[in-house]
Amino acid sequence: MNNRSLTWASGPSNSTFMPLTLIGYRATGKTTLAKLLAERFGCPWADSDDEIERSAGKTIAAIFAEDGEPAFRELEARAIADLCRRDPLILATGGGAPLLPENRRAMREAGRVIWLRAESATIHARMINDESTAARRPPLSDSPPMREIVRLLEARTPIYEQTADIAIDTDGFTPEELADTIVASLHSDKNLNSGIPNSGN
Repeated sequence: MNNRSLTWASGPSNSTFMPLTLIGYRATGKTTLAKLLAERFGCPWADSDDEIERSAGKTIAAIFAEDGEPAFRELEARAIADLCRRDPLILATGGGAPLLPENRRAMREAGRVIWLRAESATIHARMINDESTAARRPPLSDSPPMREIVRLLEARTPIYEQTADIAIDTDGFTPEELADTIVASLHSDKNLNSGIPNSGN
């Protein structure tokens, strides 16, 4: 985790709000929590995968199938750079987004980075129960799903840890409970230079 001091930017309705980026493996709840946190802070939210599909004019699965992963990563980097330059918002990113140094730099320059963690078995179970995850995000190898999760988590965990300011374990918690935890973590962060947003709770 990182130890740094940042200033809250002016947000909606003259409140103070620091941009937040959610990172972590797929099925850790990034999009769900981006929506919940945006409601609590009264600010916009975005999903980098949505932006990629909008700009490419096709689904992520189609991008992988027709153009390959390198082309997808290039589109992802452009989307994240653009989203991180916009007005303060809460950004949900794809699981591999922090792999590129330029993405990590853009996220950290924009504001706080929150890593949503989950055990490999939890991720596997969530992916099985969420048809949209499998339909939207193709496998990245020919390995069985659980083996791929374990392998990629092992490779990505040091990068997630390097990028994040705050890590949140998601196993066994509801999205509402996790949103409470994130808000509490932000309120207790002693490295903030100024005020913290009012979550409305």
